[in-house]
Amino acid sequence: MEFLRNSFGVLSVIPIVPFLIVYFTGIALKKEKRKTFLLAMDVTTLFLLMSVSSLFNTIFHSHFGFYLILLIVLISAGLIGGAQNRLKGKVDGKRLLRAVWRLSFFFMSVGYVLFMALGLIQYISQAM
Repeated sequence: MEFLRNSFGVLSVIPIVPFLIVYFTGIALKKEKRKTFLLAMDVTTLFLLMSVSSLFNTIFHSHFGFYLILLIVLISAGLIGGAQNRLKGKVDGKRLLRAVWRLSFFFMSVGYVLFMALGLIQYISQAM
C-alpha cells in the first residue's frame, strides 16, 4: 500500500510521466495513435488535478485548491450541458463528461505550467 501511495505522489509531481507511460504503452500495444493519445489525456487529468491543486495551495498558502478546481469543473459542466440542451434539446451525459474531462486536461496543463513557474519564482525570491 505504501508503494502505491508513493508512486501516486511521484506521478502527481511530474504529470507528464503518466502521460508518456500510457501513450507509449498504448502505441506499442494498439498502434492507434488518436485513441491512445485521448486515453493518455484522460489518465493524466487525474494526476494534473492533484498536482495543480497542491501547487495552488502551496503558492497561495490555502487549502482551497482542490475545491476551486472542482467548482470550476462543475461550472463548466453546467455551461456545456446548457449549451447541449439548447442546441440538441437534450443532454448526452457521456459526451458531457468526456468534454469536461478533456477541457480540464487542457486548462490544468496550462495551470500546471503557470503555477510551477510561479512556485519556482517564489522559491528563488525567498532563497535570495
